[in-house]
Amino acid sequence: MSFWNKIYYGNTVLDYAICLGIILGAIIAAKILYFVSKHVIKAFTSRTKTKLDDIIIDQVEEPVIFGIILSAAVYAFSTLNYSVSKLTAEDIEAGITIPYSHTKNFIDATFGFLIVINVAWLIARLVDALIVEYVTPLTRKTATDLDNQVLPLVRKGVKLLIWVLGIIVGLDNAGFDVGAVLAGLGIGGLAFALAAQDTVKNFFGGIMILVDKPFKVGERIRVGAIDGTVKEIGIRSTRVQNQEGRLVTIPNSKFSDDAVENIAQEPTRKVVQNLGIVSSTPPEKIKRAIEVLRSIVEKNSDKLESSSEIAFNTFGVYSLNILFVYFIKKEANIPDTQTEIHIQVIEEFSKNGIEFAYPTQTVIAAK
Repeated sequence: MSFWNKIYYGNTVLDYAICLGIILGAIIAAKILYFVSKHVIKAFTSRTKTKLDDIIIDQVEEPVIFGIILSAAVYAFSTLNYSVSKLTAEDIEAGITIPYSHTKNFIDATFGFLIVINVAWLIARLVDALIVEYVTPLTRKTATDLDNQVLPLVRKGVKLLIWVLGIIVGLDNAGFDVGAVLAGLGIGGLAFALAAQDTVKNFFGGIMILVDKPFKVGERIRVGAIDGTVKEIGIRSTRVQNQEGRLVTIPNSKFSDDAVENIAQEPTRKVVQNLGIVSSTPPEKIKRAIEVLRSIVEKNSDKLESSSEIAFNTFGVYSLNILFVYFIKKEANIPDTQTEIHIQVIEEFSKNGIEFAYPTQTVIAAK
């Protein structure tokens, strides 16, 4: 008996050589096809007006090459004979009456799973490329940042969905009990959700910020004890540069739980001052102080709103108090405007002989 006719596990050496040769031939053919795709087909599609054919060729060539090799491997293994297993007591109890090969079942299940995974790989690559080529440029043209933030999540979600469906269908083809697998995934998903509830809460907090837009990048906000300018809005957290210049990372769930004050959106800055003048100030000078304050508001109409609140409101322990409320316009520099207004108050009160009060105490000594 020649070497090629020797039998091992139900097949001759020649049978194994033919099986291996079919697989090697498929690999060589796939390499040739890959070369043709790279240098001939892509050169042709690059001359067309549309990019769709370029995208399709670029994304499907690797899964197609793998599919060719996989198909050849399926055919090659189908040419072999497999030793038939004897029926076990468990097989008889299960109602199986015809002997079958466990090896062949394993090979068929493996190839069935790989074929489905290859199809899922092809679809995932193709869909992702179409999103990048056609959907992403559209989001860059819109005025809102919502789609720019959400699109990466959509891309990952679509790819994850395709792969999950592919694995489930592949396991079903391989003969697994998909119902039991899904039940296990459901229990595992519940445990994962309980462990990652803070992350999920932050994620939905980020979606809320992107949809409701309580603030934007570059605006000054105050949330809790944090007061600063928004530098970056992410899906999980938001970065704010506080008044000391430090970068603070805030979980997005905090914006759902706490009130957010958008300082940048205020129409005007309200400034409240209680000006105390000496208790001995006569009524005429009190009236004059009120007139002076009103004239200051009118004189600075380019920085202040015309509306103001000026009144002699309380009798203090050491002073007579005049309420002075004015509103700085949004476009004005708030610190500089406050400084200018307050200096004018001091100058005008000094010109009119109106004295500011300070805590005093009169001591009467008995003789």
